[in-house]
Amino acid sequence: MQVVYHANYFVWFEVGRCDLLRSLGQTYRTIEAAGLMLPVVEAQCDYRRSARYDDELTIHTSGKLLSSARIRFDYEIRQTEDAVVAAIGRTVHAAVNRDGRPVRLPVAVRKIFG
Repeated sequence: MQVVYHANYFVWFEVGRCDLLRSLGQTYRTIEAAGLMLPVVEAQCDYRRSARYDDELTIHTSGKLLSSARIRFDYEIRQTEDAVVAAIGRTVHAAVNRDGRPVRLPVAVRKIFG
């Protein structure tokens, strides 16, 4: 069909999220090394225009603190050539420790997204 598989958008959301955190001085590696996990508890994607194989896409990502233990990331995937929105989406993440129990996000993360 030459159309990108729908689940790939969630992979691109993850890439955008990791790049955003890295640009803000945080990485998943350092967050997890400190004993904090950020599992996805909600995910949504609205498909606006099909992306095709070999299309160049741009991912715009932003984050917002929902509570001391939850954070939401918003995504917009655009066709680089004409800036048309291919998809918009969001993921909500809960902060948990290694045992899966809810914990507060680190102060540094709360300051960035609060």
